[in-house]
Amino acid sequence: MTLIIAEAGVNHNGDESLAHALVDAAHQAGADIVKFQTFRATSLVTANARQADYQTANTGKSESQLAMLARLELSFEAHLSLIRRCEALGIAFLSTAFDDESLDFLVHDLKLTTLKIPSGELTNAPFVLRHARSGCRLIMSTGMATLAEIESALGVIAFGMTQGRDAVPGMEAFMAAYSSEEGQAALRERVTLLHCTTEYPAPMGDINLTAMDTLAQAFRLPVGYSDHSEGVTIPVAAAARGACLIEKHFTLDRTMEGPDHKASLEPAELAVMVKGIRDVEAALGNGIKGPCPGERKNKEVARKSLVAACDIPQGAVLDEHNVAIKRPGSGMSPYAWWDVLGKRASHTYQAGDLICE
Repeated sequence: MTLIIAEAGVNHNGDESLAHALVDAAHQAGADIVKFQTFRATSLVTANARQADYQTANTGKSESQLAMLARLELSFEAHLSLIRRCEALGIAFLSTAFDDESLDFLVHDLKLTTLKIPSGELTNAPFVLRHARSGCRLIMSTGMATLAEIESALGVIAFGMTQGRDAVPGMEAFMAAYSSEEGQAALRERVTLLHCTTEYPAPMGDINLTAMDTLAQAFRLPVGYSDHSEGVTIPVAAAARGACLIEKHFTLDRTMEGPDHKASLEPAELAVMVKGIRDVEAALGNGIKGPCPGERKNKEVARKSLVAACDIPQGAVLDEHNVAIKRPGSGMSPYAWWDVLGKRASHTYQAGDLICE
């Protein structure tokens, strides 16, 4: 079953009540998990870090990342309230950490058992190592990354999962851990990769869904898809291609102020996406080609049998003029056509009778 993560991200605009409304909307849409972002703006960016072009375009403001992100922080206390709301509704809570303090909070205070490493942190080896040493299952998004960068990050994770804290980190140690049977086993057991295009919204020509196959072949790990495209077509297509996990941004209102609203689904659209993915899962079936239960009742109606094309007296020679192939399919198969022709009728047939020789 495809795991569906409704990515609330920062679409609460720093308002705890909006964050709760997002939890409710994700639950009502049928998502398995609702995910937020946990960070301290001053720990995440410098005062001079500029916005991404899409952030400037989507917010209509030219300001520093720090100024923008400071408005989008949720307090740790708000996280505790959100996780209680999720537990009450029966939807799983997840958040992405962007700094050490936030990561420690998710692991030690919220007791999360799964963590998401975002695309932008994939090359942040010390931070990736902290994730690996948390003991949690990891979901790693691979936007902007090359295969070599992904392999390096997996080396850090394999090292963190298999080596003690007294082991000395370094590229050689990371690659040794990645190449080891123990490291590979740890990765297979606890790591999922997400294909992703880090652009908001992502142009259709840049989606490259077949890269999911490349990731699966290269690393032999479960592969999902984190979507930033417009609409629901691509995440549903990714599920059809076998994505084990789908992550999609959503918002209460796409016209709200903020960097991610415009590239997000509204609640009704999120529900359509969830239904589309569940329909695809049902439609994929078991891969065995044969008549399904619904088809069996139609075989007699849709297929054909050998029938008398006209009245045929007993003893008459059956030939292509007095034997036809017509519905229903409850008589002799048309495969018997050549066996029947040339025989003498064993009894009298009325036109339209099923041939039974």
